[in-house]
Amino acid sequence: MKTKLAEKLGIEYPIFAFTHCRDVVVAVSKAGGIGVLGAVGFSPEQLKEELDWIDAHIGDYPYGVDTVIPQKYEGMDNKDPEELLEQLKALVPDEHKQFAENLLQEAGVPEADVSNGPDGGLLGWTEATAGPQIEEALKRKNVKLIANALGTPPADIIKKIQDKGILIGALCGKIKQAKAHKEAGLDFIIAQGGEGGGHTGEIGSIVLWPQIIDAVGDLPVLAAGGIGNGRQMAAALAMGAQGVWAGSLWLTVEEAMTQPAQKDSYLNASSEDTIRSRAWTGKPARMLKNKWTEAWESDDTPDPLPMPLQGMVTFDAIRRTAMYADKGSAQDVSFNAAGQVIGQINEVESVKNVIFRLVNEYVDTLDNLNSTMPKID
Repeated sequence: MKTKLAEKLGIEYPIFAFTHCRDVVVAVSKAGGIGVLGAVGFSPEQLKEELDWIDAHIGDYPYGVDTVIPQKYEGMDNKDPEELLEQLKALVPDEHKQFAENLLQEAGVPEADVSNGPDGGLLGWTEATAGPQIEEALKRKNVKLIANALGTPPADIIKKIQDKGILIGALCGKIKQAKAHKEAGLDFIIAQGGEGGGHTGEIGSIVLWPQIIDAVGDLPVLAAGGIGNGRQMAAALAMGAQGVWAGSLWLTVEEAMTQPAQKDSYLNASSEDTIRSRAWTGKPARMLKNKWTEAWESDDTPDPLPMPLQGMVTFDAIRRTAMYADKGSAQDVSFNAAGQVIGQINEVESVKNVIFRLVNEYVDTLDNLNSTMPKID
């Protein structure tokens, strides 16, 4: 399973695990893949704490950090974090904040302490707020890659990361985005099909992957969206991908910090239970559909705001439903980001077992394919 990108990163298997849980990052890297910590939602101080913990437990294994600097967002010309915060706070209507609070109260979700989050709820989602996160990541000797979840990163950030000897890549769901990534000089691309969890486009993986791989030539491409077993991994590598990028796969593992009630929501979900919605971040993202997504799409309710304004409206809801996942009807109004592959995930496994299962299924798939070839005497 060696690919050029895996060899460059010094990992045994080309399995890239996106997660917001530091325990999963460590477990994946130690099992032969590479864990990638999602930084959005963390202040620089909180991210430092998370990365300090990873550094203390991961040994000499590599890991990555994922940030969010969208290609377009409200206030993108303002590079001062404090000024940007005040500018954006003034753009958030009270109607939206009250609508979100009403949904939480109707679901019986308790209020959180005032220390629940930052002033305004803006963490990540902009260049001004993601910049300090990247600075913190660049201090770590074991951080070998940084990925941007939305759009091509700014040129100065690309140079700063590459000057440190760290690889930088970005996700995309369209061919034109992949070409823009290549023209910007990124080291790798993550092609995510529409069935993937979180922010994603409309084109399905089996169509998108080979088109992007062909469009960017020798630039390494990771396949994302719909990776849940070794057969799907074999399909991705057969199309020319140099590895797989999976997120939903780690939501229910033993090491995940996900609350039991939220894990149950994932384990009980089918592939038909996901929806692409702007209800949480302002950009289309795939998640489990529930009363929250339904409420924001109704004709007689407020329309979701552009990014990052909608995230400022929903930040408190994300924190409260995570803290009190089993209180009232919290799962009816929780942000349960997941791809369609969630329908394949029906039991709790350890990270190590997931990695070994993927590898064994991959090998079995190759054996099955080889068995279809005629024997040559």
